[in-house]
Amino acid sequence: MAKPEVRWVCQQCNWSYARPMGRCPHCGAWDSLVETVIEPEPTTKHPAGQLTARPQPLSQVELGAAERIPVPIREFSRVLGGGLVPGSVVLIGGEPGIGKSTLLLQVAAQLGQPQQPVLYASGEESPRQIKMRAQRLGITGDPLHLLAETDIEAILTQADKMRPQMQALVVDSIQTIQATALTSAPGSVSQVRECATRFQRWAKTSGVPVFIVGHVTKQGSIAGPKVLEHIVDTVLYLEGDPFHTYRLLRSVKNRFGATSEVGVFEMQERGMIEVDNPSEAFLAERMINVPGSAIAITMEGTRPLLVEIQALASHTSFGNPRRTVNGVDFNRLLLVIAVLTKRVGLRLAEQDVFANVVGGLQVAEPAADLAVAVALASSVRDIPVPADLAVVGEIGLSGEARSVGRLEARINEAARLGFRTLIIPRRLRKTGPRHTPEGVKLIPVRSVGEAIRAALGLPDKRRPSA
Repeated sequence: MAKPEVRWVCQQCNWSYARPMGRCPHCGAWDSLVETVIEPEPTTKHPAGQLTARPQPLSQVELGAAERIPVPIREFSRVLGGGLVPGSVVLIGGEPGIGKSTLLLQVAAQLGQPQQPVLYASGEESPRQIKMRAQRLGITGDPLHLLAETDIEAILTQADKMRPQMQALVVDSIQTIQATALTSAPGSVSQVRECATRFQRWAKTSGVPVFIVGHVTKQGSIAGPKVLEHIVDTVLYLEGDPFHTYRLLRSVKNRFGATSEVGVFEMQERGMIEVDNPSEAFLAERMINVPGSAIAITMEGTRPLLVEIQALASHTSFGNPRRTVNGVDFNRLLLVIAVLTKRVGLRLAEQDVFANVVGGLQVAEPAADLAVAVALASSVRDIPVPADLAVVGEIGLSGEARSVGRLEARINEAARLGFRTLIIPRRLRKTGPRHTPEGVKLIPVRSVGEAIRAALGLPDKRRPSA
């Protein structure tokens, strides 16, 4: 049997060469050659009429009972789509120190059974270091097996020995694993892609799920080639502000469940503790009857979350006013400021504007636009928003309040937390919730000006101005 050949393949034109070069001689692209293992073609081919796989009609495809492996951590299981699929590959990324290794160590310890151990292969820490962290987290027992190794051949060899009773394989991290067939350093594009492909092939043939930890770049994406996210079945990002205790596990790709699903955790001394009621946790330290604060109803995957949006507008001492945001998209804030200035009459051109989402949560959904506008108007007018009022809606460039999805779920979540007045876009009042919770008053508005007047209790014919 022929051995694999190592070639340098251009990522632009797919031409291969025997040695590395700075520029591809064929297409002229710079720094496009990547070290790649070329598998030899099989020496025996299937004769005509003896193919192992044949096309079959869709109606004749049988759906087997795909049983998921239950994960005791409910928030983690929620993000995965209800459990761990056998043979799946899950990639977990996040900033250094955000808690990736801590979370996976807790998951591995709870997945392991006396007769079904979990192999934790670490290329960054020794077994002694992992044991020290496990003692801090209160993890004991033999179902968790530790392996300090960076060679992928050695890891897969040990995994094969445990495979008949193996529950899962954890690799921490993919940037430290190397394939000896390649001469490049661990963490390079070729090493990361080759090792991820090997783990994916092993998971599919063995039926054992594999967790892979991936580092992120300064831009916040998984380090290595973008194709790494296409190799795996599920991509999870662990997000959070390092100065806050809350962590969000967000699914950006899931072949076995909903994308954009979010699990909320709190970093404590005992590790990552799941938060059963995220909305209540984000509103726990809220001060009522304070100008510049509004409650937004956002959707994270299939889960509605209520978050507090704070805004502050003050006269600037410089020529150019400042725009500072934390947790809100900067461009969305500029859009809201422009609409408030042009359509509502708030004079913000000479004021510094600050916007913040309490709790370190990142809100990218346009449905929070109306809450940002109400918070800004509340700060400018120095009028507090009622404590039991929540706002949801997107703002258009004409100043109209535009529709959002999953309104009924948002209203039910707000009513459960005690909010009795909700400002929603008027169009959703006709096509929106079938059943309004008892005691909840819906205020439909057609423009951002109507929303501000309703939230601040201003007369209908009066436009708020600075």
